[in-house]
Amino acid sequence: MLFNEIIGQQDTKQALLRAVQANHLAHALLFDGPAGSANLALALALATYVNCEDKQPQDACGRCASCVKIQKLVHPDLHMVFPVANTNRGKTSEAYLTDWRSFLSAHPYRTLPEWLDTMGADNKQGNISAEEARNILQKLSLKSYEGAYKIMLIWLPELMNVASANALLKVLEEPPAQTLFLLVTNQPDKLLITILSRTQRVAVRAFSDDEVTTHLRQHLNVDELTARRVAYLADGNLSAALRISQTETNDNHAWFADWMRTCYRQDLIALVKQADQFDGFSKEKQKGLLEYSISLCRDLFLWQQGAGSLLRLPDEEVTFVKNFTKILTMNHIERLIAELNEAVYHLERNARAKMVMLDMSLTFSRLIRTPA
Repeated sequence: MLFNEIIGQQDTKQALLRAVQANHLAHALLFDGPAGSANLALALALATYVNCEDKQPQDACGRCASCVKIQKLVHPDLHMVFPVANTNRGKTSEAYLTDWRSFLSAHPYRTLPEWLDTMGADNKQGNISAEEARNILQKLSLKSYEGAYKIMLIWLPELMNVASANALLKVLEEPPAQTLFLLVTNQPDKLLITILSRTQRVAVRAFSDDEVTTHLRQHLNVDELTARRVAYLADGNLSAALRISQTETNDNHAWFADWMRTCYRQDLIALVKQADQFDGFSKEKQKGLLEYSISLCRDLFLWQQGAGSLLRLPDEEVTFVKNFTKILTMNHIERLIAELNEAVYHLERNARAKMVMLDMSLTFSRLIRTPA
C-alpha cells in the first residue's frame, strides 16, 4: 500500500512522512479511526515507506524488493496480528495468514464482521489470545532479516484479552531496537490506559462524502449519481460504501421494521419465532443488527427533535422513521436505546442470544404500548 493510493487524508500523510524524514518516528503508533476509515491503509503505507529502499519525498518508490514484498504482505520483517475465532485451524494469526492476505488484497478498508465471515468463524467471536501474545514476543526477539525496521502491525488490539494486553504492554515498555509497533484501532476506549500512554495517537478521520464518491468512481467505475447516493448512505465508512455499491442485499432495516411491528401487535408466537431466528445468526450478525437498531433509534430521536436534515437514510427508512415516531415519546426512545445497549453487553459476554432477544422483545411490547 502506498500513500498515493489512499484518497484524501493529506494532513495525516504529511505528518507521517515528516516524522520518518526527520527521524522522529515514535516506536509505537496508534492509528485511531472509525470502522471503514483509512487507519489500516495508512499503517500499511507507513510500513511500506519506512522499509523502502528508494524513498521519495512524498511516498515509497513502489518498485524495490521491499515495497513489492510488503504490497503482497509477505515481507519477512512485517509481522501481522489480528483477531481470530477459536476454530480447529488454530488460535493464532499465523494459521490464517493466507486468508488474511487474500482478504486485504481486495481493499484495506475492512471491518471485523467481514473478516470473521471470510475466515468462517460461524457463531464465534474474534479475539487476540494470550498464545498470540507469546508469538509476538518470540517474533520480536529475532533480528530483522532485510528491512530497516521490524514491524509489528496489530489490527484491532482492543480485542486482546487481559493476558495478551499485559504482554503487549511489557514489550511496549522495553521495545527491541529498530522495532515499530503499528496498532490499528476502532475503539481506543477499550484499550488499557497504560497501552494508550505508551503509544503516539494518529487521529484518522472518517472519509468525506466527496472522497467516497471519488473512490467509487475511480475504482469501481460507478456513475456519479449512484456514487453520491452510496456515499451519503455510507456516512464516511468506505467499507460500507463498497459493500452497498456492489450489493443491495443488506436486510437490517427489513428485520428491524418487522421486529418493531411484531412488538407493537404483541404477537407472542411471532416474537418467539423471531428470537429463534436471531439465535441462529452468527454472533457478529447479531451484534450488527442490534447496532443498526441503536443507530435507527438515534434517527428517531433526531426526527422527533426536528433535525430530520441530519438523517442519512434511504427513502424507505425515512418513511419508517416518520411513521414510528408518531407512537413514540422521548422516554420511549431512551428506554429502547438502554435495552439495546444492555443486550449488546450481554451478547459480548456470551449470554444465550435467544433469551436476550425474547426478553428484549417482551419489554418492547409493553413499552411501546404504554403512554409516557
